[in-house]
Amino acid sequence: MDWDGTSYDRLSAPQARWGRAVVERLELRGDETALDAGCGTGRVTEELLARVPRGRVIALDASPSMLSRAQERLGPAVTEGRVSFVRGDLLDLSPALLGDVPPLDAVLSTATFHWVMDHDRLFSNIRSVLREGGQLVAQCGGKGNIDGVIGTVRSLGVERAGTWLYATPEDTAARLAKAGFKVLEVWCHPELVSFPDRTALADFLSTVCLREHLGTIPAPQRRPFAEQVAQAMPSPVIDYVRLNMVARAE
Repeated sequence: MDWDGTSYDRLSAPQARWGRAVVERLELRGDETALDAGCGTGRVTEELLARVPRGRVIALDASPSMLSRAQERLGPAVTEGRVSFVRGDLLDLSPALLGDVPPLDAVLSTATFHWVMDHDRLFSNIRSVLREGGQLVAQCGGKGNIDGVIGTVRSLGVERAGTWLYATPEDTAARLAKAGFKVLEVWCHPELVSFPDRTALADFLSTVCLREHLGTIPAPQRRPFAEQVAQAMPSPVIDYVRLNMVARAE
């Protein structure tokens, strides 16, 4: 089931907040060409564009709904020729997919890599589009991410509510090095996200955490299941764990 770009845009304040902090880790002059790998609705892409006022950003996502919302948000930058959009899977990322652009100065990604199940191939693909010395600065779900949600879903008889890879910092550093990166820093940190009530939690679960599972059950059962999970959780809090990485292409 495709993402609901409009709903995600309304609910993704936590991801946008984390993304702004990740953008700040990039070392930029302002004239670079950068890729937002998994741009979503463009909220973080907008922050990246502000960091490269004389540069260019390529916004890539696999979701038509997300890209449509990002194009609406970033319309002025499109008119100025400062941003372009690519629909594609990161496991298919290559210089050819990005079109007629030189090797990139930077790749940014937030809240995306955990949806990609082959991190060895992912990092190799990212290396292929970066110039030597180019930056990779990213954040995604790490080991222990949303354990509380996963445990609650299992208690209701559903073994797996989504397809994701929550890697450890150690495994991630090894994969980056294997793909041709100089690893500067890889670490995890917790990010608890609280909701005002269980209705708001159910809204978020429906759009983000439980999206894949809900796509496998009949439409009339989707909202009731999300509400059941929200009610069964100890509190309206999601225990996010973020995996951060800073590396340069060798």
